[in-house]
Amino acid sequence: MEADYVIVGAGSAGCALAYRLAEAGRKVLVIEHGGTDAGPFIQMPAALSYPMNMGLYDWGFQTEPEPHLGGRRLATPRGKVIGGSSSINGMVYVRGHARDFDHWADEGATGWGYADVLPYFKRMEHWHGGDDAEWRGTRGPLHITRGPRANPLFHAFVEAGKQAGYPVTADYNGHQQEGFGPMEATIWKGRRWSAANAYLKPALKTGNVEVVRGLARRVVIEGGRATGVEITRGGGIEVIRARAEVILAASSINSPKLLLLSGVGPAADLAEHGIPVVADRPGVGANLQDHLEIYMQFQASQPITLYKYWNLWGKALIGAQWLLTGKGLGASNQFESCAFIRSRAGVDYPDIQYHFLPIAVRYDGKAAAGGHGFQAHVGPMRSPSRGSVTLRSARPEDAPVIRFNYMSTEQDWADFRTCVRLTREIFGQEAFRPYLKAEIQPGSAVQTYAEIDAFIREHVESAYHPCGTARMGRADDPMAVVDPECRVIGVEALRVADSSIFPRVTNGNLNGPSIMTGEKAADHILGKGMLAPLNAEPWINPNWRVSQR
Repeated sequence: MEADYVIVGAGSAGCALAYRLAEAGRKVLVIEHGGTDAGPFIQMPAALSYPMNMGLYDWGFQTEPEPHLGGRRLATPRGKVIGGSSSINGMVYVRGHARDFDHWADEGATGWGYADVLPYFKRMEHWHGGDDAEWRGTRGPLHITRGPRANPLFHAFVEAGKQAGYPVTADYNGHQQEGFGPMEATIWKGRRWSAANAYLKPALKTGNVEVVRGLARRVVIEGGRATGVEITRGGGIEVIRARAEVILAASSINSPKLLLLSGVGPAADLAEHGIPVVADRPGVGANLQDHLEIYMQFQASQPITLYKYWNLWGKALIGAQWLLTGKGLGASNQFESCAFIRSRAGVDYPDIQYHFLPIAVRYDGKAAAGGHGFQAHVGPMRSPSRGSVTLRSARPEDAPVIRFNYMSTEQDWADFRTCVRLTREIFGQEAFRPYLKAEIQPGSAVQTYAEIDAFIREHVESAYHPCGTARMGRADDPMAVVDPECRVIGVEALRVADSSIFPRVTNGNLNGPSIMTGEKAADHILGKGMLAPLNAEPWINPNWRVSQR
C-alpha cells in the first residue's frame, strides 16, 4: 500500500492532519491499531469513565513505581481506538493560556507563539457560546458547547469563587482565562464530538483518506529519508509506503517509542537494545511531563447531587433517555463549571485548575463516596518535574518504560499544599453554606504539612495530560527532536505532530492544543504558508505582582 502521506495514529492530531491533507487533494493512509468508536460507551458523554478503563479502547499503560509517591504505579491511559484519546477522554476543551504558547516560542518553537496559534484555534472551532469574532471560531469542524448547569451546585462553585475574591470569566478560552466560570466541552447534539467525528469521518468521505488497521513497528528509513512504516497486520509484517512523508501522531507515549524503534534517539540507549542509530537525538523520550490532581470531596447536606443516580436503575434510566432522545444527564460530561487561578502573588497567569463535579466519585467510576457529595479536581499546571519514555525491549509489541518522576521537587509539594488551602477556603464561602455538610477528603483532621503531604502521596492521580517527549525547538538545540515545522531533526521526510512536541505542558486539558498541532502541522507539510498572526491581547490580572487574586 502507498500514499502521499502516511500518518501513524488516528488520534486528536492525526485526524486533523488527515482532514486538512485530504482537503488539499493529497492521498493519505492512517495507521491505527485500535478499532471502531461506535457504541454508547464512547459516544455517550456521561459514560466517560468506561472507555478509558476498557482494554478494547485503551493501551493500558502504567508508570513504573513512582519513587516520590511511595512506589505507586499510576495509570496512563491512551486511546487505542479511532479518535485516539479524544474518544476516551473527559471531553473538556481548553486551549491553554496565551502565555503558554509565548513560552514555547521563547524556548525555540519559533512561529508557535500565541499570535501564531490563535488563528488555528479559530479555524478548528465551531463555538456555540455566542458572538466573539476576535477570539473564537464558529465555522470549524470541532463543535464546542457548554453544559446546561441546571444543578445549583455549579452556580454555587462560581459564586463561592467570587465571594473568595477571585474574578469571574465569561470565557476562559477567550480574552480572560483567569477566574471562575462555565466549562466547555467537545460535545455536540448530546454526543462526544471526538476528532474522529469532527475530522476523520468527513475526511474518509472525500476518498482521499483510508484507515489501515495494524500495529506500527518502526519507520522505514532509507539513506536518511523516511520512506514508509512497517506494520503488523493479519499475522504478517508489511510496509506502508509514503511517497512524500511519514508523520507520527501516535501520542506522547507511542511516538517516542516508534522513533526509538526506528533508530532515532539517544545513541547509547539504542545500542543497548541492538538498534542501529539513524540519528543520535538525546531528547527523544525525555522531557516527559503531566498534570497531577487531587479530588477534594465534600459531603452534601441536601440530596441534590448525582448520587441519586449512582445505582443500576438510575444509570439505566439515564442511558435509556440518552439512547432515545440524545438528551438528559447522559448528554453531559458533568464538568460544567471550572476555574483557573493563580497560586500566589508574583505569578502572572493561572497555575491552578479546577474541575467541579456534582458527585463525589473517582474518575474511573469505581468508587463513589458514601451518600450525596460533590468534589473539585484541583492541581498545579506547571510542575517542574520531568520524566522519560524509554524502550523496554526492541520488540514493538512491548509497552515502553514510563517514568514521570512525579512530585520530585519541593515546588511540587508546596504547590499542592497551596491547592488544598485555597480549595478549603473556596468551599468555606457563604455560597456553599446551604449545601456543604462536611469535608470527606482529605478530611478536616488533615491539617499539618506532614498530614497533607501523606494524603497527596497516597491519593494524587494523573489528569492524563502527558506530553513533551519529542520536544520542538531550534535545529541546533541538542535536546530538541523536531524543528518548528515539526520535522524530525536529522531525518528527511519524517515529522511528529502530537502532544509529544510540546516544549512545556499547557494550562488545562491537552485535547484542544493537540488538535491545533495537527491543524498547524498540516499547513507546514503542505508548504502553503501559515495563517496570518492575530495580535489579540489576552487579559492579565493587573495586580498579579502584588496580589494572589
